[in-house]
Amino acid sequence: MSFENLIKSLRDASITENSTPENGCQTLQLFVDKLSESSRFVKLFLKCTCAVGSVIKSQFVCTDRSSVKRSKERSLEEAAQLLRQIPEAQLRGLEEEHLLLLVRLLLSLQLEMVSISTACRKVDQVSCTDSFYTVQMKHVCLQAFQLLPNKVAPLVWEENHSKEAVQRILQALIDILGQVSFLSKDTRLLAGTAVAMLINTASKSTAAGAAAWNLLQASHPQPYQLTVGVLQVICDPVGKDRVDRLAVSRGLLTCCRPHILLSPSHNTTQACLLLDVLFPLVYALCEEMQDCHYLAFEVLTMWLKRAKECVTDLWKMTGARLLPDGSRLLQRLTHIIWTNAESPVEGVPEFASSAFTLLLNLYALDSEQFCDTSRAFYFTLLERLLKLPWEAKAKYHRLCALLPHVGAELVLDQYTEVSGHLLKCLSTNHLSPCGSEFYKCLIQQQRRELPASLAEVDLAGRWANCWRPLLLEALTSEVTLLQTNGSTYLLPCTLQVFPSAVHHLLASLDPHEPGHLRAWACVLSSYRAISGCSPWALQGSSTFKTLQLALGSADDKVRLAALNLLCCSPKTRDIPSAEEITILKEFVPQNLNCESSPFRQHLQAAVRRFLVRVRDGCLAHIRGVKGKKKEDVSHQSFVEWLGELPYSSLSPGHSYQRKKTALLLLSAVLETCTDTWSPDKKKGQPPANVGLLIDCARQRGQWDFFCRTKQLLLISCLEDSTNEIRELSAGMLLRFFPPTFPADISEVLETRSMQLLRSPRVQEAQMGALMMKMLLQNCTANAGRNLCVVRVLLTELEEHHLTAKADMMLSARTKPIHGVLCALQRCLLEAADDIYATLDRSLMTKLLDLLENISLLLLAALHGDREAHAPPSFCDMGNAISSLISQESGGGRTDEEEEEEEECVLLSEEHSLVLTCCWVSLKETGIFLGLLVEKVLKESKKHSERLLTKRDLVRASDVFKDILLKCRHWGAVEGCGLGFTKFCTSLLNSSDPDLKDIPAQMLRDGLQVVQCAGSTSVTRRAAGLPMLILCILSSEEVSKARPLLALSMQTLLDTARRPLDENWDQTLDLPQVCAVHTLQALVRGAGLGAAVLQFAPAVAVLSLTLLRSPCWAMRNAALQLYSSLCSRMLGQRSGSVEAGPTQHSMSPAAFFFHYPTLQAFLLGELRGAAQHLQRPTAGAKLHLQPSLYPILTLLAQLQPGVQDSSETLLDFLPPLLQLSASPIYSVRVMASKALVAMTPPLGYFDLLLKLTSQLPGPQESCSHNRLHGQLLQTKALLDRALCSDSVLSDDLREVVNRIHSSMWLGTTAQCCPLVRAAYLSVAGSLRRHSCETFLSQLSDRLMHDLHTPQEGLQVGLSSFHQRALHFLCADPKWACQTWESFSAASPELRLSLVSWLLDSQDWQQIELKEVIQRVLQTNLKEALLGDSVDYRTTYLTALVSVMAGGGSALPQPLPNSEPCSSECLHLLLLDLEIQKGGPEYLSQALHAASLILKTSMLQRWCSILECQRAPEAPEVLRIACSEALCAAGLPLINNLRDHSSLPAIMMKLINTGLYLLQDQSQEVRQKAARFASLLHHSRRGNDQRSVCIMQINQALLLLLDLLLQECWDTPGALEVLLSHLPQADLRSVLREASSCSLYEQDEANVFAEPSIMSAHLLPYLLQMAEKSSHSSALAQTLTAWAEKNTAQVLDNLTDCEQLQPAETLTPSWLALLVDPRFHCALWGLFVRAVFLLHLLKASACPQHHCDPLRMQMRLQTVCTLLTQNGVHFSPALTSTVSAEEARL
Repeated sequence: MSFENLIKSLRDASITENSTPENGCQTLQLFVDKLSESSRFVKLFLKCTCAVGSVIKSQFVCTDRSSVKRSKERSLEEAAQLLRQIPEAQLRGLEEEHLLLLVRLLLSLQLEMVSISTACRKVDQVSCTDSFYTVQMKHVCLQAFQLLPNKVAPLVWEENHSKEAVQRILQALIDILGQVSFLSKDTRLLAGTAVAMLINTASKSTAAGAAAWNLLQASHPQPYQLTVGVLQVICDPVGKDRVDRLAVSRGLLTCCRPHILLSPSHNTTQACLLLDVLFPLVYALCEEMQDCHYLAFEVLTMWLKRAKECVTDLWKMTGARLLPDGSRLLQRLTHIIWTNAESPVEGVPEFASSAFTLLLNLYALDSEQFCDTSRAFYFTLLERLLKLPWEAKAKYHRLCALLPHVGAELVLDQYTEVSGHLLKCLSTNHLSPCGSEFYKCLIQQQRRELPASLAEVDLAGRWANCWRPLLLEALTSEVTLLQTNGSTYLLPCTLQVFPSAVHHLLASLDPHEPGHLRAWACVLSSYRAISGCSPWALQGSSTFKTLQLALGSADDKVRLAALNLLCCSPKTRDIPSAEEITILKEFVPQNLNCESSPFRQHLQAAVRRFLVRVRDGCLAHIRGVKGKKKEDVSHQSFVEWLGELPYSSLSPGHSYQRKKTALLLLSAVLETCTDTWSPDKKKGQPPANVGLLIDCARQRGQWDFFCRTKQLLLISCLEDSTNEIRELSAGMLLRFFPPTFPADISEVLETRSMQLLRSPRVQEAQMGALMMKMLLQNCTANAGRNLCVVRVLLTELEEHHLTAKADMMLSARTKPIHGVLCALQRCLLEAADDIYATLDRSLMTKLLDLLENISLLLLAALHGDREAHAPPSFCDMGNAISSLISQESGGGRTDEEEEEEEECVLLSEEHSLVLTCCWVSLKETGIFLGLLVEKVLKESKKHSERLLTKRDLVRASDVFKDILLKCRHWGAVEGCGLGFTKFCTSLLNSSDPDLKDIPAQMLRDGLQVVQCAGSTSVTRRAAGLPMLILCILSSEEVSKARPLLALSMQTLLDTARRPLDENWDQTLDLPQVCAVHTLQALVRGAGLGAAVLQFAPAVAVLSLTLLRSPCWAMRNAALQLYSSLCSRMLGQRSGSVEAGPTQHSMSPAAFFFHYPTLQAFLLGELRGAAQHLQRPTAGAKLHLQPSLYPILTLLAQLQPGVQDSSETLLDFLPPLLQLSASPIYSVRVMASKALVAMTPPLGYFDLLLKLTSQLPGPQESCSHNRLHGQLLQTKALLDRALCSDSVLSDDLREVVNRIHSSMWLGTTAQCCPLVRAAYLSVAGSLRRHSCETFLSQLSDRLMHDLHTPQEGLQVGLSSFHQRALHFLCADPKWACQTWESFSAASPELRLSLVSWLLDSQDWQQIELKEVIQRVLQTNLKEALLGDSVDYRTTYLTALVSVMAGGGSALPQPLPNSEPCSSECLHLLLLDLEIQKGGPEYLSQALHAASLILKTSMLQRWCSILECQRAPEAPEVLRIACSEALCAAGLPLINNLRDHSSLPAIMMKLINTGLYLLQDQSQEVRQKAARFASLLHHSRRGNDQRSVCIMQINQALLLLLDLLLQECWDTPGALEVLLSHLPQADLRSVLREASSCSLYEQDEANVFAEPSIMSAHLLPYLLQMAEKSSHSSALAQTLTAWAEKNTAQVLDNLTDCEQLQPAETLTPSWLALLVDPRFHCALWGLFVRAVFLLHLLKASACPQHHCDPLRMQMRLQTVCTLLTQNGVHFSPALTSTVSAEEARL
């Protein structure tokens, strides 16, 4: 592009750039004009230091006749002056493409001016101290050297008179390389690249090589003259940080061509730059540059890449191998890569892994070139890798790299534990990716190594022989993480590499086995996704049966896996089959009320994918892609069905879960099958021709998604009790439905919204605010309309304020302020596009005045008459509110009223109203004010007018400060903090320094408050002051240095370190304590994130030091701070099952790399504590070191098993070993855990040998504390070592022998029970490696000791008993002997024995289980008559575990001749009847009674179940009811199969099951579903395989089926069905007024859905009516019911007719639409009415009370009318009503 074109483009850029402020654009345009003016002269030369987005400094120099020179220079000088006037921030706003045009212009002129001395001198005008200019200058130089080498080369490599300019550039670059203090590493690295690029312009390798050699010398610390071609510059580095050497080596490796890298030194022809200079330099950088480790390893990777690129030339140069075995180069490369593979520096492990792969490839090339087939290096590496612990992440990366070179067969032969290690990796979060990648590489390599002649089935067979057990174990595991990772990682890559493996997997899966059903679905899903083939033919007709079994499972994960299989296909045009549609239509209604949020999300996603298949398939059919076959309308009918289904679940009274799922499904339908375009979505938009499909469906009368009835139903959801339902409904109305509401709906919503805004209930006020926002957004965009709404709301807010000022009680009840504030926030900040079009200056002033006055008024109400400056305590606030209520109620109270109020612990209605009004209004004030300021300041950039002045913002800051510092209510403080953060962020991001100073000044004031004493009330968490400081600091710009954070942390640390005054008062808030609490808030605050971690060492030292404070408040605050800090420093917890809940994923090496200053402090504290224990008198006096246990806790939470290459952490081991002698038990325990974390894996057995060598003999004296601690450490190390190495090595054998020889430590020869228990723990860990003689001798001694009476009280005896029992019962033979002697054992030993039963699974062997069950049943009566409730509870729990557990999913028949007598059963039932013993005991009693139940006490048992199934009963008892059904229900039914009482008993059991299936507790429902599944399993006559527990809704329908099949003519069956219907007294519902209470009474069971249950019951009631002709007793029952209920049904039907909703929506009708009681009553009424009508038509009852035809017409009319006006009945009910009409 010519100079003139560049000028034109630059002018256009300056004119059209929108992001540059107006004055900046004008100045830039004038600058371009001056350039154009000067270009009209003979010659124009420009020298400019320019940067992308920086201030451009220009200097124009031209040479011509003197007559034009001055004019031209004057123009250029004016241009330069103009450009300097543009602030840097404004130029940064230019787009990159426009700035690059300017760079190109300057570059083109740069080369033309090199011969002009005046222009060259301008280069010196760059300031090296300005890092921003410096970076951009190097960018320009780099581009010039790279893009214009032919023009640059003569200036560098040939003698000429124009070299001065380039020489000055080179000097500047070299100077930048040597800067240390003020230039960033990136700047210096870029300079190194630019210099290397300059060298690369040489055409002759000799000159370039010499320059490169000289450049490497330039990085030496002494001054040196650098020669590059004809250029000579002085190198004089300012510092010695080695970054210059890094930059130079990085630049040479990046830019230089091979012939330069291979060039020899000018002193010798043998040395090579790449090998002899660059590698030693890079190696040294990797060894030494801890602060630039990432960059150093990046350079190492570059070196290996260039070495591989040049390897052929290197062979020619040297005539020998580059990497022979044992060579120094190979050893050094291996060392540096190996020792840094687990580096804690981010990015280094990845570079080390890449370097390792490059090294292996380079070695392979080297070996192949020189025909070396031994390749010993590979096998040495393999041996080293296999010795690494399984926790080492680098192990798997390196094995992946090594695998192609040694082969999969060799790796699998030597790596015998690969399957176990892979399973452990998949069970650990951070190891899952590397473990799965290793598996993938293994099977890929196996596939490559198998003969190509093998068929696909045979290849898969080879895979199955090796890997099928591993994959099946992962897929069927009970560990969720392992199961998920197996299906996500292992399964897809398996089927990609071995497609036929699907047959081997399916053949191994039995859907009736636990875990297999989900695995089956996952296998088929992966097969379908990878192959694109239909999975239904893989197993014939059984596939769909298994799919339905999975879709009906009680396990959410199984159902989701099956749903994914059903719905997903890699082809969007893969239109679903009729079978798939039928199955999905059965599945969706049964899963609408699932409690799991992830399940709902996955359900929506799966259904959306299914709809996409339907839509795209139908569109393809319409377009003729599928041929000209007859069009199938079933798919469009499915969409119609799915579009209607959600509306029947949105009526008030349905559960939150059902509504949420319904809205998600409705959203999926509307997003997929309408032509609504969502501009905010990048994917998932409907196709452009979807209108064709919509028109086709509407021609059939389908897909009417936006009718008035549906709109009214969604509007009723706006008053749902949950925010999620309200927001989803509002979003759907605005997004999909017509853009404006009908006039009648708008009018009613306006009235309703204002009514709700005045409600004291927070939820109702939020409903009103949402309605107001919707009305504003739904109407046609009109600024006048917005302004009008805002004026109305401001007037309303003013009325609320005046009312509160006059009468706070009246305001709290009728005008509580917070609703209007919420509405203003919604309308101003969410609905309004441009706040400047909605607010003017006068309105803004009025609004700020109101917010300020309201906050002052409310705070005054909470303060009362107090004059103290500190915020009121909760007691003070309560007294102030009580005083206010008393004053405004018309006078004082009597003494009796005051005394009664003091005794009452609950808040009165009036008190709750006032308190809620105050704190919610203060919270909304803060949120609204912060968001308002944010929006105004954001939009102010587009307007010249300012709505907010600095004075306004200062006033706003005072409002925030008052709320945060004068209100102690945490809800108000936390809510206000959200708005305050927005406020501060807006100000700190402003370009106005005055505005930036407002939050900074608030921070300084807040810190001053922290440092001041004088507060008069004890404040545990410093009230809102920490929140104020946290909000300001969270608002600081992340990319900056955060000076406010540094100031705050330093001030708080200094304050907290201040010593306490001599006369400190523990009743006052101390500044030091306040500072510590503030530090804790900053550490915990999510807004600061990792920024606060730079201060973590100082904070940790402070908190540990303050634990020695004499002040309890200080110690408490310090401990809280330390706990929060540890959580922040340690990061996420480890996902490993073995690690436990306290293990984190940060290793010790990583921890101390990030916090190096902590290492010396923690080590010093540990050494101090350990040294004290070494003193001769240490054992005689207890010495407490408060910081010791917290430090040990921190170390114990670090991730063990990571090798520390630096070995600096070995210093921690001596003090940790010495702490084994601590007299404090918890210290010894925690020291053992910390020792494991700090010990490298290769040192486990060294320590074990050391510890076991110190075990004393029987005659040696020893410290029990030390011995106990050493055994604890031995146990901890053994568990860790054995989990990764199960081979009996020589070291392990020696450890085992030493433990065996110290058997006396586990017997009575050792008098300390704790030592004996610890020894038994160690012996238990070594059981599999111990000989039988040792185990037998020790067990025999333990049996003797356990039954020997103990004299006196012994500390730790209970612990020894438990450990001894664990050891004995691990062997079935000794376990049987132990349990046989149960009756002779002491009470303490009995308790320990039954406790062991609950903690262990070792009793599952059949013989042992029978012994235990017999013993427990024999001793049951004695246990029940005991005094200890805890022992009785534990005993019954153990009995239940043995009798109900044991691996059989089917309950066993009830015992007939069990040892326990009927008296035991009577005692259990008696306790249940009189409620003796508490819920936990009673729950176990009910379960135990069910297991030993006799038919003679059956009625008592059933009565207890009917009592405890109630929603008001404790949850544990309701759970026990479900367990009782499972335990005794099926055996009872089987035992009574031929008994006349069976139907009545079955009816009672089914009824109880129906109640429990509707319980609020998910556990109760799941156990009740198991009872239904057992019944279903038994009735189908299945074999004794495990039972697949069915989904809850399926179970409910199954029980109803059984009830009708088995008990339809049983007396009471009709009452059972009708008892589950809601009350149908519609008249009372209409008559009752809504409650005026602030808090509504919670339902006992919020999960129950009477309306849905009514829909379920109707078909069964109708079937029962049909059966009346077969039973006279049933006919009489039905007739009696009809006669009793006809009048009430007709009366309620009349009430429905009298409602007569108008053609337009009215407020009264909307109030009914949102009332759940109204809908429940309607459902109950309509079900009873249809049932009654059916009875009348079936002639089951006389018709003189009612005319069936007239009743049918009335029912149909009412149903139609209600349906048209927003009442949505289920399709089942409406179809039933229509069917009844057809029968007439």
